[in-house]
Amino acid sequence: MGLMLKKPAGAAGSALPAIMVGLFVAFGGVLFGYDTGTIGGILGMNHWRQLFSTGYINPKDGNPDVTSQQTSLIVSILSAGTFFGALTAAPVADFLGRRLGLVVCNIVFCVGVILQTAATAIPMFVAGRFFAGYGVGMISATIPLYQSETAPKWIRGTIVGSYQLAITIGILLAAIVNNSSKDRDDTGSYRIPIAVQFAWAIVLFVGCVWLPETPRWFIKKGRPEKAAKSLSTLRRLDVDHPALVEELSEITANHEYELSLGKATYIDCFRGNLGKRLATGCLLQALQQLTGVNFIFYYGTSFFKNSGIQNPFVISMITSCVNVASTFPGLYLVEKWGRRNLLLFGAIGMAVCQFIVAITGTVAGIENISAQKTLIAFVCIYIFFFACSWGPVAWVVTGEIFPLKIRAKSLSMTTASNWLLNFAIGYATPYMVNDGPGNANMGAKVFFVWGGCCFICIFFVWAMIYETKGLSLEQVDELYGKVSKAWKSPGFVPTVSFQDVRDLNADHRRTSLADAEDAATRKKSAQYNETYEKQV
Repeated sequence: MGLMLKKPAGAAGSALPAIMVGLFVAFGGVLFGYDTGTIGGILGMNHWRQLFSTGYINPKDGNPDVTSQQTSLIVSILSAGTFFGALTAAPVADFLGRRLGLVVCNIVFCVGVILQTAATAIPMFVAGRFFAGYGVGMISATIPLYQSETAPKWIRGTIVGSYQLAITIGILLAAIVNNSSKDRDDTGSYRIPIAVQFAWAIVLFVGCVWLPETPRWFIKKGRPEKAAKSLSTLRRLDVDHPALVEELSEITANHEYELSLGKATYIDCFRGNLGKRLATGCLLQALQQLTGVNFIFYYGTSFFKNSGIQNPFVISMITSCVNVASTFPGLYLVEKWGRRNLLLFGAIGMAVCQFIVAITGTVAGIENISAQKTLIAFVCIYIFFFACSWGPVAWVVTGEIFPLKIRAKSLSMTTASNWLLNFAIGYATPYMVNDGPGNANMGAKVFFVWGGCCFICIFFVWAMIYETKGLSLEQVDELYGKVSKAWKSPGFVPTVSFQDVRDLNADHRRTSLADAEDAATRKKSAQYNETYEKQV
């Protein structure tokens, strides 16, 4: 196989334009990651906590502070916005297109940033968090959709996974900016980190002006000429090149076959084979959140600070660096090991790390210096396992398992599942971890919860995740149509051409994939026999 990711022999054209486009679109993940990392640091800033306090006095230091209820609202309201934003992404992306959909996302996000920057009290800050979340939710559903529909199949996993890399870079940038402004004794301590988000939004907005629309969206809208031109740009081939004509014909034929089976409504997403795929995507995204990663990035600074660890902002910078660096092996391994193997590897590693942290914190006590070092070490190792597996691969799998006619709708619902659990975790965590009346005061014991969820992830991957490495989006449809069990999917070799299916359906009969394969085999056999007889 070799160590490098290489374009398949005989593949015409160049993959570079599609790769560059996919990597640029991934930049939108910086908005998501930076916002996630920013709020974690702001919650630990003394000036912000005192300014936004509504009368509560922290018994530990006697200073004005925000309550656990206010903290949970401020953190989780972003996820509430992203939940609705993700659901909105489908109609916007289907109506306006994937490219213009990203422009709309940016505008909504900027409204939220303006409100947060101007806020000096909790109500306006919460409103800004909601609108910023709404924009992030739309972005998080639209970007993997765009990337999946433009990337060459042999490197699609790496390109879609780069969205997670951008998220980790955003978290790291937020940790750096927070650390530089945390000691300011004025509103600049939180306004500077928040306002920096305008820079990321402007870069993405300007770039969207030059991006091509996806060829699959043009096919969905019945514009084959524009689809050919878009694919020509992405593959660097003439519109009449045989390889481009073949790829476009397969995309068109697959879409026509899917439409022949029924209309693309939201209810259809829950039926039969499509419902199985939707359940897989929603559970995958939900479990990604239940691994506990956002506990570290939302509340890590506060948790480390309350645990007595010195320089919690520096610790957050370290964990963010580990997060970025560990994503790179994942982008490589997703195409070398495949989706199933990488997700299994990550789930096992995460479970072990979470249980070690939980046991150490419970038995030795979090105030113990040796226990603190062990906690930090295994939190970093846990982040490595997450960042190289479940971080990028969850977006890869959900971006490629749905057929064109329902892709935007289903992807918006899987992404909404991610944000729904994100909201639940963000809202519940202060009550679970902090001490005080009505709180569970779990402390480090909360890692038992995350570890148990990681253990569940192992069985979920084995039972539900199909191996889609190296398949085109159209061939993934064939995989789900012919392989009934996920653990039987490795080694699957596609044999159906949807152009054959279209030819068989010319008389308006509804032909299954199995029937199409049999008919295509008979047709090829007859052609072979006819050629052989002529030669004899």
